[in-house]
Amino acid sequence: MGSDSEAEKSAQKEKERKKMLALCPIAKPLAGKKLCKRTLKLVRRASEHKCLKRGVKEVVKSIRRGQKGLCVIAGNITPIDVITHMPILCEEADIPYIYVTSKEELASAGATKRPTCCVLVMTKPAKGEIAQGDQEKLKSDFDQVVSEVKEVTAALF
Repeated sequence: MGSDSEAEKSAQKEKERKKMLALCPIAKPLAGKKLCKRTLKLVRRASEHKCLKRGVKEVVKSIRRGQKGLCVIAGNITPIDVITHMPILCEEADIPYIYVTSKEELASAGATKRPTCCVLVMTKPAKGEIAQGDQEKLKSDFDQVVSEVKEVTAALF
């Protein structure tokens, strides 16, 4: 019985190791386990309230139009050229960004079946309005994640 949990733990560690090997070299700042979990939870909540832009084209278009938010980029994208311009674009627009380990996890958090390169989490929906309580909860989660992202970025640069 104890060996089953040992086998599961070793399989989990092997999976984590494979994820880390698949990361592209520019994936910095990379979210740790705790921050990654919080970020994906924020993405899930934002997708429920239609406050999310998915994919490189939509995110670039939104940033160029002046919309603000948090850019979450997947770290295991191949070819890397697809996302190399995203950090520069975010820095020019003064938008915080963070890398997560997996495009599949990012897609499932964003409520899509296809793996997603990047998403832009906004505090207000593009169209319509959401309830005041939901707006406040989303805003508080957003502020918490953004402050942690800024701490990680400040430690890196």
